[in-house]
Amino acid sequence: MSEPLLEPEQWYATLPTAFVSACLLLTDADGRVLVVKPNYRPYWMIPGGVIEPGELPEECAAREIGEELGLEVRAGELLVVHWSPPVDDRPRVMVNFLFDGGAVADPGAIRLQEDELDEAAFLPWEEAAARLAFHTAPRLSAARRARETGRTVYLPGW
Repeated sequence: MSEPLLEPEQWYATLPTAFVSACLLLTDADGRVLVVKPNYRPYWMIPGGVIEPGELPEECAAREIGEELGLEVRAGELLVVHWSPPVDDRPRVMVNFLFDGGAVADPGAIRLQEDELDEAAFLPWEEAAARLAFHTAPRLSAARRARETGRTVYLPGW
């Protein structure tokens, strides 16, 4: 005799969970990458954030850019899907979607959300990657490769 099936809500509660986030790769007219320095982390980040319930990744990326930088942008092509294991104080897997946000026409229009961000800067690709956390830095080289080839890059691990 087999055990009775779980009710859907009970079954879903047994499944592993993950954090899901979305970011936008934004550049300036010279091709430098926009990175931001949050006031709650010791390292810089690619602008973006955690997806809200019912939100599509591309909607999240555009919303976060509006909230954090005051820019109205649309998420373009999906450049990178990054799966990373738990690390440091993050107890779950993180899945990040990195979209192409194109070039910022007027960098002077950036308005930082001061309760979250201390600084934003357009930097050369290598310098921007050096300021990111070790577990997110590989996204930049993957995004560059995706832009050059026109193909989304799947990036497992760090």
